[in-house]
Amino acid sequence: MSNYKNIFFLGIGGIGMSAIARYFKRIGKNVAGYDKTPTQLTHELEAEDIAIHYTDDLENITVDYQNAEDTLVVYTPAVPKHHAELNYFQNNGFAVKKRAEVLGIITQNSFSLAVAGTHGKTTTSSMLAHILVAANAPVTAFLGGVVEGYDTNLIGNGTDATVVEADEFDRSFLHLHPNIACVISDDADHLDIYGTNDAIKSSFAEFAAKISDKDHLFIAQGIENINGTEVSVNGTAVINAYNLRFENGKRVFDLDFKGEKITDIKLLMPGEHNVLNASLAFAMAKTYGLSNEEIKSGLDSFKGIRRRFSYKINTEKLVMIDDYAHHPTEINAVSQAVHEMYPNKKITAVFQPHLFSRTRDFMDGFAESLSTFNNVVLLEIYPAREFPIENINSTMLINKIKSASKILLPKEELVSFLTKNTPEVLLIIGAGDVGEMVDEIKTELEKNN
Repeated sequence: MSNYKNIFFLGIGGIGMSAIARYFKRIGKNVAGYDKTPTQLTHELEAEDIAIHYTDDLENITVDYQNAEDTLVVYTPAVPKHHAELNYFQNNGFAVKKRAEVLGIITQNSFSLAVAGTHGKTTTSSMLAHILVAANAPVTAFLGGVVEGYDTNLIGNGTDATVVEADEFDRSFLHLHPNIACVISDDADHLDIYGTNDAIKSSFAEFAAKISDKDHLFIAQGIENINGTEVSVNGTAVINAYNLRFENGKRVFDLDFKGEKITDIKLLMPGEHNVLNASLAFAMAKTYGLSNEEIKSGLDSFKGIRRRFSYKINTEKLVMIDDYAHHPTEINAVSQAVHEMYPNKKITAVFQPHLFSRTRDFMDGFAESLSTFNNVVLLEIYPAREFPIENINSTMLINKIKSASKILLPKEELVSFLTKNTPEVLLIIGAGDVGEMVDEIKTELEKNN
């Protein structure tokens, strides 16, 4: 990497891409890039003096980034193959690498702690990163979410260790070199890439095989075909969270860590799934060398991640929560948490499906998970990198949902609908551009409440 003084990103606004862009900016490289649309995250990067453009035009590639000898190009697979700027760099002798390759290179000479799983990896890696940073460990963390209290997805500034999300999309995590790792889940997802459930499970097994010392590999109990130290919640694993309770608005639990009893671990985030996430983060931090008290202190002070059960409004009359959930398993986890917190209130979920292929592959699962809410407001599918698939649409999904009240809305009508039909508890869920509407919804609802 020392050969390159200029780093150009294609898809710089992606959550994983932006962390690497911030890293290169931090170490003194010139950084610029392209993204399809402006977002809150791209505006934050621009405020950090990173130049971003939003049209695919070779004229946007300034002279600083036209020398192949000192310019590295980083791209995301979401950028289409016909992209003019991508083709310019590929056809003119530039070093052009995927995000995962670059992350692998950055982290290969450090002690790497990697968090894998189709669900929960952003929360778990962010918990782990905060624990290590709060304990003054020499670490830099590349995260898939913006951590509350830091307002960035790149935290820490040490060089000895790295915390990374091991992303299964496009088999990206196989570029990493982990020393300690966990696998939270290996449920079917990204079937547009893998084709079958068995293929994604095999890929997770290949990632896990990178850890030779199985005392340094932690897996959620129930994951098959991976040999590691099991972690459970109210289960039978050698690391088991138990005695779950609420005290003063916090989730509290105890941990049996291979026979050692660790009591009164406190967490702000609700939901049993977050107890599992915290237990895995605890196991990795303890294996890294932190004390029980350092880890407990870190978990107690962890404020969460933007768009992961993030409270936008929290009053007696109205609660509004924003979450990135975009898979039936994730929606079930959010549903369990919100019903746990508000057992006597009617809950309205606004959901924007993400990808035609995912909606097709998990149509019945989405219908079942969304049916756990009293009221459902469904938006049209966010296509992201895909073209439409015939007969796959939100109309088909809403017909399968069994909630007492359900409606399919154009995205443009969402804000006015919610202001006229303000719920007691409002949950905004999805990985598409509905996240960009959250602040507008919050503002309008606060006017009326």
